[in-house]
Amino acid sequence: MKVLALDVGGRRIGVAISGPSGLLAEPLTTLPRRRDDAAVEGVVRLVHQHAVDEVVVGIPLETSGQEGDQARRVRSFLRKLAHRLPVPIREVDERYSTQEALRLLQERGIPSPRRKEKVDAVAAAVILQTYLDARRREGSPPTTG
Repeated sequence: MKVLALDVGGRRIGVAISGPSGLLAEPLTTLPRRRDDAAVEGVVRLVHQHAVDEVVVGIPLETSGQEGDQARRVRSFLRKLAHRLPVPIREVDERYSTQEALRLLQERGIPSPRRKEKVDAVAAAVILQTYLDARRREGSPPTTG
């Protein structure tokens, strides 16, 4: 089962994908998010191109666990995306995924200027790997609610 993960930001969407076994996540690409309709089309293209069975989207909850403005903006994007995708969309808590992605890039020796171009796709891979691991452990997807 192939899973695509999205880290939806204000300007970019980081994208990661699992292999067919659904065990490992890897960064795929970053899509610009200047206009939601163009970004939705980009995601739809990737879902079809990679024969994806499920999409996981990180919801940026606040440290308290509450939804803030950014989480509401991501949910608004998801509503537009849901109308176009032929596969289920799962929402997961993505707190700290960007910080974890930056840490991973630093550990791998990626120079600071290059981290910015990679961080969104790596954050999506962090979100996806967390989801895949939890699904394997629990037998069901972790969700935000």
